[in-house]
Amino acid sequence: MVESRLTGQVRVVGVGLLGTSIGLGLRARGVDVILADASPTNLSIAIDYGAGRGSLADDAPRIIVVCVPPDVTAQIIAAELLAYPDALVTDVASVKLAPLEELRASGADISRYIGSHPLAGRERGGPLSGRADLFLGRPWVVADHGGVSYQRAALLDDLILDLGATLVEMSPEQHDSSVALVSHVPQVISSVMARRLSDAPEAAVNLAGQGLRDVTRIAASDPELWVQILGANSGPVVDVLREFRADLDRFIEALEHPSQGSSRRRINEELAGGNTGVARIPGKHGLDRRYSSLVVMVDDKPGELARLFMEIGEANVNLEDLRLEHSPGAQIGLAEISVLPEVVQRLTDELSQRGWRIAG
Repeated sequence: MVESRLTGQVRVVGVGLLGTSIGLGLRARGVDVILADASPTNLSIAIDYGAGRGSLADDAPRIIVVCVPPDVTAQIIAAELLAYPDALVTDVASVKLAPLEELRASGADISRYIGSHPLAGRERGGPLSGRADLFLGRPWVVADHGGVSYQRAALLDDLILDLGATLVEMSPEQHDSSVALVSHVPQVISSVMARRLSDAPEAAVNLAGQGLRDVTRIAASDPELWVQILGANSGPVVDVLREFRADLDRFIEALEHPSQGSSRRRINEELAGGNTGVARIPGKHGLDRRYSSLVVMVDDKPGELARLFMEIGEANVNLEDLRLEHSPGAQIGLAEISVLPEVVQRLTDELSQRGWRIAG
């Protein structure tokens, strides 16, 4: 068991995906984790899963992590501040300014509150989706409002580092404008694009490839949760969407007259701008590194994908990323393997020698 930076008890309120994952990650380091949830069923599942234990009358947590929906976050934070007057309280809501302002307005003791937000998640929610490694290498924003002592805030730093995340300091305002661009607006765009498929002909949908899957993957997220998130951060989201609408209008105008030289130049500039933007997205574990890819043809039969993974490992190559594509009725699938540039040729040769067909 790896030694924990944290000492004492940690209380986690809300055992959905994030709360359960926090509990699992801390329990792996031997931390005494106390779980609480409005749903007895979810609480029982999270406890059975090994994310922590139930509450006891003599609990004295040093830090409390509130992991509840955005519309009740401030209310639960205020209640936890009152119930445990010696504890630091944080939350993991994806909006930081709204709960802080609500707490200030209510007169809560914000000298023991500091908001935070781990940029990690999955399309599925609930305690059974929890993972101890969910936060490894992921950014975790600490939104300091200037009213918490360094000594108290250090508890949150220790929790973040224990979970393997990368601590990022921002103001609540900086956080909300940043996540509007990199998280909230992408959710809107993904959902709007996916909605185009609702009444699309079956023949068209059956042609879907990895590009469409990439664009619409997060459209499977919970609508009720996103109504709350978007409502709480509507100002910054609207600002980005208006700029995006202007970008679309320019693109549409150019496509209306595609044969004109100026239109072709504009289309090229917009597409090239996309190349520039995507190059800035950090890679695995937050590293700004570009990977090289090879596409392996995988027979559509049991065990083939597992064999591919095993033989990549036997070649002593680390798999950095993976994309799978399989057309309906096809007898093969395509596995796009991303690895460090310096090993791509060696892996290509090794897999070819083992009988794998490399596409392209």
